[in-house]
Amino acid sequence: MGTLILGDWLITSAHEPPRRNWGVRVVGDLIEAVGPSDELQNSYPEDEVIDAAGQIIAPGFVNAHVHLYGVLAHGIPLDNAPSDFWGFLNDFWWPLVEDALDHAMITAATDWVCAEMLASGITTFYDILEAPYALPGALLAQKEVVERRGLRGILSFEATERVSKENGQLGLQENANLIDLCQKEGGLVQGLMCFHTTFTCSADFIRQAFAMGQEREVLTHFHCNEGVHEPNYALEHFGKRTLEYYDDLGVTGPDMMASQCVQLSDRERAIIAERGVKCTHMPLSNCEVGGGIAPIPQQMAAGVTLGLGSDGYINDFFEVMRGAFLIHKAHHLNPQVMPAHDVFYLATEGGAAALNLPHVGKLAVGYAADLQTIDAHFPTPLREHNLFEQLVLWRNHTHVQHVMVAGKWRVRNGVVLEADLGRMRAVLHEQAQRMWAKA
Repeated sequence: MGTLILGDWLITSAHEPPRRNWGVRVVGDLIEAVGPSDELQNSYPEDEVIDAAGQIIAPGFVNAHVHLYGVLAHGIPLDNAPSDFWGFLNDFWWPLVEDALDHAMITAATDWVCAEMLASGITTFYDILEAPYALPGALLAQKEVVERRGLRGILSFEATERVSKENGQLGLQENANLIDLCQKEGGLVQGLMCFHTTFTCSADFIRQAFAMGQEREVLTHFHCNEGVHEPNYALEHFGKRTLEYYDDLGVTGPDMMASQCVQLSDRERAIIAERGVKCTHMPLSNCEVGGGIAPIPQQMAAGVTLGLGSDGYINDFFEVMRGAFLIHKAHHLNPQVMPAHDVFYLATEGGAAALNLPHVGKLAVGYAADLQTIDAHFPTPLREHNLFEQLVLWRNHTHVQHVMVAGKWRVRNGVVLEADLGRMRAVLHEQAQRMWAKA
């Protein structure tokens, strides 16, 4: 016995044409068959049928870079707004947000944003937590919440020596402990090795992080050139730009995941492409912090593995896709740049590839049953040639009807299951006010 999900349209992959009147068969936690709806019904007459008429069946989104705790900073009172990227970190984000976090704040934010992501069709995410005074045990606290919400989550702690070398070691060990536990348990939650940047971590610390990641056969993640501060810092302190420095350390390669990658030189772009470095793109938060516009079209042309992320800023993934679709057109003065199907790819298969998840991000036989259905009632007719553009431009989280993760329904008729949003919001308000009081 399986479940047939039958809609008006099916997106199997962003690089394949949408299929009209197609559906999928789910057995357990996998896609067992894909095909025309009438053929599926004839072949599996005993299956449960989910009628998704008037809807598009699509892969669940992969949010390849998020800071779940970031929601606590929405609306925080500030006497003076930061005027540049370094001011954003040093005067605002570190002292008023990250250094103030404790387990209660972290779990409240995790719970709320998991529900928020599910409601916008996100079924997989990668989170980066930096909370130096919440060690140890912060990732375990997050893990419990993510498992309760039922998402496919990858968790990491952004280890840094900016507080102290001892605190940096606690951060690396926090990652190692979670990775070891999740590899032993299996399940939807995994761990990843992570450190911050070249300007908060020593060379020995960076090499140690990569060695610990390689020992556990996981990616090692870091933020890279989010603004002009880091490349200028690298030139001043190392005599070379950031990725040239990493290359000299001997750590660049396919087990490296670099997020942001906004301010890149030609040589740095070449290093990423030549070494197989995986990257993630956060178009909206790059604007918020004044970091710039990443060279995503150039990286795509070079064959770089790329994913899309919300950065914990605006977590409605339709809005994130819309940002990626529009920003690069304006930057390049070219409306043909970043077509909608490429943006949708970054939001699904691209993100899965960036996170080393081989059977996530598309709806094909043997892939994870991670999917969403989206309202297909547009002002103008929906056709194969315009479906991706219609989705990217004219949908948002309110149009997501159902969401399934690993074969289990997590959203039905637009409602996140087993989530008391009123209570969750009240808890989040309480914890945000605690954090703001510290500010």
